[in-house]
Amino acid sequence: MNTVGPYHNRQETYAYFSLPFCAGTKVTIGHYHETLSEALQGVELEFSGLDITYKDNVPAQEFCAIELNDQSYKALVYAVKNHYWYQMYIDDLPIWGIVGEIDGDHHYIWTHKKFDIGYNGNRIVEVNLTAENKERLTPNAKIAFTYEVNWKKSNIRFEDRFDKYLDPNFFQHRIHWFSIFNSFMMVIFLVGLVSMILMRTLRKDYARYSKDDDLDDLEKDLGDEYGWKQVHGDVFRPVPHLALFSALVGAGYQLTVVTLAVIIFTIFGELYTERGSLLSTAIFIYAATSPVNGYFGGSLYARMGGKLWIKQMLLSAFLLPVLVCGTAFFINFIAMYYHASRAIPFGSMIAVMSICTFIILPLTLVGTVLGRNLAGQPDYPCRINAVPRPIPEKKWFMEPFIIIIMGGVLPFGSIFIEMYFIFTSFWAYKIYYVYGFMLLVFLILMIVTICVTIVCTYFLLNAEDYRWQWTSFLSAGSTALYVYLYSFYYFLFKTKMYGLFQTTFYFGYMALFSLALGIICGTVGYVGTSIFVRKIYSTVKID
Repeated sequence: MNTVGPYHNRQETYAYFSLPFCAGTKVTIGHYHETLSEALQGVELEFSGLDITYKDNVPAQEFCAIELNDQSYKALVYAVKNHYWYQMYIDDLPIWGIVGEIDGDHHYIWTHKKFDIGYNGNRIVEVNLTAENKERLTPNAKIAFTYEVNWKKSNIRFEDRFDKYLDPNFFQHRIHWFSIFNSFMMVIFLVGLVSMILMRTLRKDYARYSKDDDLDDLEKDLGDEYGWKQVHGDVFRPVPHLALFSALVGAGYQLTVVTLAVIIFTIFGELYTERGSLLSTAIFIYAATSPVNGYFGGSLYARMGGKLWIKQMLLSAFLLPVLVCGTAFFINFIAMYYHASRAIPFGSMIAVMSICTFIILPLTLVGTVLGRNLAGQPDYPCRINAVPRPIPEKKWFMEPFIIIIMGGVLPFGSIFIEMYFIFTSFWAYKIYYVYGFMLLVFLILMIVTICVTIVCTYFLLNAEDYRWQWTSFLSAGSTALYVYLYSFYYFLFKTKMYGLFQTTFYFGYMALFSLALGIICGTVGYVGTSIFVRKIYSTVKID
């Protein structure tokens, strides 16, 4: 047996025997080792006591009985009122059953579990659970629980036994395909727009220096005093809050690598079929790729003239873990108050802290040292002026704040349909398995983000505003703001969640998801834009 909880609150789960159910007579079972990811996900496996032997049919028989006192009666009535259902596993195949139902003013509980188990050779390939025998709940009633087991030969291959849990009609709906096509067309448009800007500016500059008069009318109107050229002495000026900026960029590189690696491993390894394996893989890859964070964050910090590199390294190493653990521990206090299975055990907390201290920190240090020594020398194409140039006044829509807010609209538009499928798989009872779709959408998101950020930065520099680094990062990262706003819509109109615990869990982890996505998008946007900025300033001769 795993957990029991209200149907509409998927994450509000409790130990199965927290309700007054009783166990069967069998007391021994093969020892089970719970993994770290299962502990973090609230999996609490307990032996049911049901005696099931391979290929031995069991006729309907009683395995235990309970007598309801006032407390147990109220607990079961509450469970039936709130549509509680439970999850259990047979040979690692999940099955679900409803606790009871309401009929008029009366509450009933299902007392009979009928297991139909399919086998192929010496493997279990299919399990079905049918709840039968509706019994009315009354105070002081004696309720007997029964079960039966029927074995049947099946043609399902062991490798395909998980396919019945997938929902191709939902995930491969034509709307899903249409959204991919729509995003792809957006990519073509944006790549064309960015190519046009690049070709026009570079062609104009080439024409200017070769004294070629054959220019477009539009380019004649713009004149020679092109705005972005005026700020060549300030465009590579170090950013304010350098340690935080480089830590965010380093974390973004790491998260991008982790996301791509997990998606690819899941496509080839079908990790979604094994309990907790997806989270275990993500934790392992995140810890193993810590040098990526240190390398790119440390080298950026060194190139921009940062001196407190140890402070920056610590910030890089612990920025994300502190945010994730802080949110998780806050939700954990609420889970402990509710006695929910989602309460993280103390041993798991120690394990997570040990991973951060003894794996992530040393590897980030290694990456930082390598980054500072191999890629830490500034190599800007333009000299930085000693005195910052004053930023002229510009139209309100060219202000960095407006550019930041508007920058996330198109990237969000390219992924919001995929967000619906991902949200539904996590917050409802669907198993997300179309990771090929996810990889494609992630690549489209990266391309759209780079294109939009380049256009935003181009307009900003044309307005002779050289504060492009934070603006490019935040304009791309503002995609996360729209994702988080969409999560409010999803919560209110697509779910029936209720209660403090589930609401806190939902918005807490959606905030973390949005933050991680924002850091990824921000880093991708900044890196793409920095290549663009270096390109246009290196190919133009500055007077």
